[in-house]
This record gives sequence, structure tokens and C-alpha cells, in this order.
Amino acid sequence: MYSVKYKDIVLPHKFYADFVVMDKIILEIKSIKTFHDKHFAQCINYLKVSECKLALLINFHRDFLKYKRIVL
Repeated sequence: MYSVKYKDIVLPHKFYADFVVMDKIILEIKSIKTFHDKHFAQCINYLKVSECKLALLINFHRDFLKYKRIVL
């Protein structure tokens, strides 16, 4: 769980990443037909508030496995 700060004010909203690996990698799991821009934006937001440098967006769809690396 990550707190969100805006202009030195902590907002009431929290971000909940699916997994955080060794406090360095955000692992976001999906089961969808295709990735959308909102999924990439979600990972970028997690990276910004966590100060991690790498996120893995993984799609476990019924017929395939796809992943994207997102680096800040």
C-alpha cells in the first residue's frame, strides 16, 4: 500500500499494487484480452509513488501469457 502525495499533502487515496518484489519491482497481474493505456498508466503511478524503477505488467489470459516491462 502506498500513500499518494500531491504538493506535500498526503491524499486520502491509497495505491495497492498486486505484488512488490524485494521492494524493487512492482508486479501487476491482469487477466484481460489486451493491454490498454490505463493499465500502463496504473503501473507508472505505482512506480512514481513507490520510487521503484521497474514494473512488470503480466497478462494471464485464457489462451496466452503476455508481459510488458515498464521502466522509469
